[in-house]
Amino acid sequence: MDRRFPLRLEQLLADCDVPDDAFDDLTQRLQDFARPFLASLPSPESRDHGHTYISGLLSDVARKNTESIAYRHDKDRQVLQRFLGYTTWDHVPLLDELTRQVAAEIGEADAVLVFDPSAFAKRGSESVGVQRQWCGRLGKTENCQVGVYMGYVTRTEQVLVDERLYVPKEWTRRRLTKCGAPKEVTHQTRHELALAMLAERGAKLPHGWIAGDDEMGRPAWFREKLSELGERYLLAVPSNTTVRDLEATVPPQTRTGPGRGEHRGPRTVPFVPVRAWCESLAANAWTRIEVRAADKGPIVVEAVQRRVEAKSERRVTGREELLVVTRQALAGGGWKYDYHLSNAAAETPLEELARVANAEHRIEQCLQRGKSEAGLADYQTRSWWGWHHHQTLSMLAVWFLVQETRRGKKGDAGVDGPAGAGGVGVDPAPRMWLRSAGADRGGKEAAIETQRAGAVLSLQEA
Repeated sequence: MDRRFPLRLEQLLADCDVPDDAFDDLTQRLQDFARPFLASLPSPESRDHGHTYISGLLSDVARKNTESIAYRHDKDRQVLQRFLGYTTWDHVPLLDELTRQVAAEIGEADAVLVFDPSAFAKRGSESVGVQRQWCGRLGKTENCQVGVYMGYVTRTEQVLVDERLYVPKEWTRRRLTKCGAPKEVTHQTRHELALAMLAERGAKLPHGWIAGDDEMGRPAWFREKLSELGERYLLAVPSNTTVRDLEATVPPQTRTGPGRGEHRGPRTVPFVPVRAWCESLAANAWTRIEVRAADKGPIVVEAVQRRVEAKSERRVTGREELLVVTRQALAGGGWKYDYHLSNAAAETPLEELARVANAEHRIEQCLQRGKSEAGLADYQTRSWWGWHHHQTLSMLAVWFLVQETRRGKKGDAGVDGPAGAGGVGVDPAPRMWLRSAGADRGGKEAAIETQRAGAVLSLQEA
């Protein structure tokens, strides 16, 4: 056997070694962690419910909804349901505190703000925003709700910092009122929701880039708007996006007709789909780049960049952009390609562009972690407030896990203390359990999770 494999196994086993004192004072750390977030809630009772709910999201219950959490912590189910779904306490101050802590503790000047929609399959038609639409979790059009998320990705960490519920056009004011939505809530596109989050939190989070999947990068107007805002973006685009390579050699003029009736051929490089453009590249056009370390070894991609002019929505944008294509070798042979457009300067190092392209995928790890370890998709509330309350508290639970992971890393000084201690707190629930990701999921749901995201992430940094 190749010597490197036993060495890698030894490293992985060493990383799994948990010190005896790792969970000492865990409930106290959770209490201290929750205190600054819950301080904005309107009463001691609501702060107690908030702490119970966060504890339940971090516990070993199979389905992390109000009923299961209430049962786990010996609380009145109806009281906890009212707290989550029917009281109108404002979740925004909790997200403000999350933004403050993330910026202070892991903020980096070249971090990436990543926007990504994520769907939640739902039955019936009464849950706020539910509609037959594409559900990526199931890989088909299905009855679901869609949230648009904003992630913060640094070179070593990633965490969700904000969310918005997508309201389809079909949702009338009457239906929204029935679900408790405020009067100002109306249909907005997913890109408009992303811009709203950027306006609210962008200046508070140090960053150098905006990234997103091909749904976010497809509209030219969205990329233009980010440029107008002074943001540097690198957004994925579909494989059928057509571009004109501005660095390609212009074809020579050709004579196609005799005598005076001669016809001269094209003097410009034609537009072609980015997929076809990649197929025409020489093998030596690609640069091999090690993006970052991971549990199974370094993530390695091959990348190429060109100055191009893109044609979007059947019109030429008229702007020069960078086309950045990355590809990774598949286990069964062949390549997986990702296509991006950027307004970055042409001299931007390819290694930096590849790093940002990889950051766009890491928000998927944030969502996977939220769903598998903190019940992000386990809610059973139909109301506007219930959806936002559950999403916010789940995001806080994930941030606590990030803090615990950072605390447990060897040689990571300065993270042993509680995050953001201060304010008025409450006692934690009698028992608070941390479980392995997906340990008690089974049956159909486990199969769906496996198809959607592959191996479940551990608490260790991926």
